[in-house]
Amino acid sequence: MHLSVLDAIKDGLWDFEPKAIEENSFNATGAMPGTSEKLSVLAERVQAGLPLWHGGDRTEYDEKR
Repeated sequence: MHLSVLDAIKDGLWDFEPKAIEENSFNATGAMPGTSEKLSVLAERVQAGLPLWHGGDRTEYDEKR
């Protein structure tokens, strides 16, 4: 069983979809899009086998958090 998309790709499984996870089981980020902070959060999610996106993530530069 692959834990993350990275593990699946290493094994040559290119169409891997992680299991569905409720958004209330991981935190949204207020990091601005394109920042190293946002990229770090996304990388941590992939490594943990979590969905890349959270509905509460900041998506706009002008969005107040």
